[in-house]
Amino acid sequence: MDFGVKMQGGEPVSAMKVSESEGRLEGLATAVTPNKSSSSSSCGGGISSSSSSSSRGGSAKGWQYRFFVLNNEAGLLEYFVNEQSRNQKPRGTLQLAGAVISPSDEDSHTFTVNAASGEQYKLRATDAKERQHWVSRLQICTQHHTEAIGKMMSHAEGQQRDLIRGIECLPASGHLSSLDQDLLMLKATSMATMNCLNDCFHILQLQHASHQKGSLPSGTTIEWLEPKIPLSNHYKNGADQPFATEQSKPVAVPEEQCVAESGLLAREPEEINADDEVEDTCDNKEDDLGAVEEQRSVILHLLSQLKLGMDLTRVVLPTFILEKRSLLEMYADFMSHPDLFIAITNGTTAEDRMIRFVEYYLTSFHEGRKGAIAKKPYNPIIGETFHCSWRMPKSEVASSVINSSSTQAITNHAPPSEEALNQMGSDCYMVRFVAEQVSHHPPVSGFYAECAERKMCVNAHVWTKSKFLGMSIGVTMVGEGILSLLEHGEEYTFSLPCAYARSILTVPWVELGGKVNVNCAKTGYSASITFHTKPFYGGKLHRVTGEVKHNITNTVVCRVQGEWNSILEFAYSSGETKYVDLTKLAVTKKRVRPLEKQDPFESRRLWKNVTDSLRDSEIDKATEHKRTLEERQRTEERHRTETGTPWKTKYFIKEGDGWVYHKPLWKIIPTTQPAE
Repeated sequence: MDFGVKMQGGEPVSAMKVSESEGRLEGLATAVTPNKSSSSSSCGGGISSSSSSSSRGGSAKGWQYRFFVLNNEAGLLEYFVNEQSRNQKPRGTLQLAGAVISPSDEDSHTFTVNAASGEQYKLRATDAKERQHWVSRLQICTQHHTEAIGKMMSHAEGQQRDLIRGIECLPASGHLSSLDQDLLMLKATSMATMNCLNDCFHILQLQHASHQKGSLPSGTTIEWLEPKIPLSNHYKNGADQPFATEQSKPVAVPEEQCVAESGLLAREPEEINADDEVEDTCDNKEDDLGAVEEQRSVILHLLSQLKLGMDLTRVVLPTFILEKRSLLEMYADFMSHPDLFIAITNGTTAEDRMIRFVEYYLTSFHEGRKGAIAKKPYNPIIGETFHCSWRMPKSEVASSVINSSSTQAITNHAPPSEEALNQMGSDCYMVRFVAEQVSHHPPVSGFYAECAERKMCVNAHVWTKSKFLGMSIGVTMVGEGILSLLEHGEEYTFSLPCAYARSILTVPWVELGGKVNVNCAKTGYSASITFHTKPFYGGKLHRVTGEVKHNITNTVVCRVQGEWNSILEFAYSSGETKYVDLTKLAVTKKRVRPLEKQDPFESRRLWKNVTDSLRDSEIDKATEHKRTLEERQRTEERHRTETGTPWKTKYFIKEGDGWVYHKPLWKIIPTTQPAE
């Protein structure tokens, strides 16, 4: 909006000055007659909702004169070039609903109008009295129209409830039934729309309150995963009661069998023989849309039952939306670039090692996601474990630093074959991985990886909290990981971003969001990484930005930007800029034991029947096998409760609020304290 006025802070600022001959607010017709039905601000007074207030002026140095009109009926503040042009289209318009009117502290004449859209007008009256006239009437108009939005929302909610009742009162079969696919979609999308509007209205209220009381404190964020507005009872179907489709009735499993099999979990930790592991040949692609399309009505019916912000931990989701691997194996797939992981400890300085960790961290998410479609890994059964390892030629690790001489190598080299690895023998590093589901409610997973030869290991625990967000599902990864570089006596703490399944009624897709931090207390280096969710309008998908900083000197030594599943750009303090194409980054296949050598509660053996049925597109069979596993878990949990038997984990020990691997490398290899 170009006022042609003086610049403040590089932005044009609009201004209004009322001439001395017009030193009061001049109403049109019965503009200033009190209206009992209209809202009043804290300054008191009233104004007719059908009136307009106007002001006109001449010229002043540094400010541009404009003719302003307060349209109370429409809730608009409009301005024209001059009074003669007021019958033409306004040069500018501000919506006053949700706006904040603030007298300025710099003098007694100036005030600002901060619209909910973020736009701001800075205006000036002749004197303090004239300013008070404008401020009072603008505040009254703003409050009236802000409250009107709330009334409109209540009215819309009532109409939406009537719509839902009308659909649910239809017969279950016939020409027009309550299970008609189009009506189910209308039911789900209307609910999601109202939830979204309620959320937006609440954010508007928060913004209004924050402007009235001053800016929000630094670091304050708005939490999107919880419901903001108390929803009607129509939406409340009890988060503690699991939702199941008609096909998901419990299957009886003999209790003796459950208890006997649970004894398998009570064994001491098993030492995995690396010689038993072979290169993984399993390729479970997840790009098939057929099952999703065929089961659309089931998804719609499920969505129509859920409430915004509902915890999905106890909600039974349809089997066909599952991907063919356990969550524990998904964590292992984040380690698919072991060369970059091992190369962290090769850094010659603390700065170099922190940058290498960030480079590794940001390259891990691409392979962790299987396929373009948002599907859900199996919820691990309590006591479930997953083991695997990677072999990495030492020569490949030496070339795995993302620098000018190795960028091409890192994006294009092919992983060595199984035969080549066997021939190399001691010329390979080995990274070993173990994960265990240590808790059922809440669902907590622990995982640990180590490269003993390089004296480095990572230990993490993650609690997955799923929430229904209307037209998407959000998963918060609560917990933290610690990378230990024993050669350097350093520990790097880190967290994980949230994950979102978007567009769940059409083609669901995954995006990551949220801010994560990496810290090394010993060296004083830290990293702040932000995974950006796509805004409502415009913007790129999967965007990530970050910076590595030396906290003591407050110096940024590296900046990162790009997409976490495409191309990343690293700009270093030396002036050098590097690019990493994640789509060309070599993936090292993990090594796993054949099914016949796995423990009955290792992920692939445990879920074998479900995986085979999904691979053969036999959804009913997959559902039956999945339900049997889950019912066995419930029966075992009931048995432990009745007998007072505490759950005993196999590989992880609870320490404080976290879980630690029972035999971590730092208990075996002493930490050294090298001089930098």
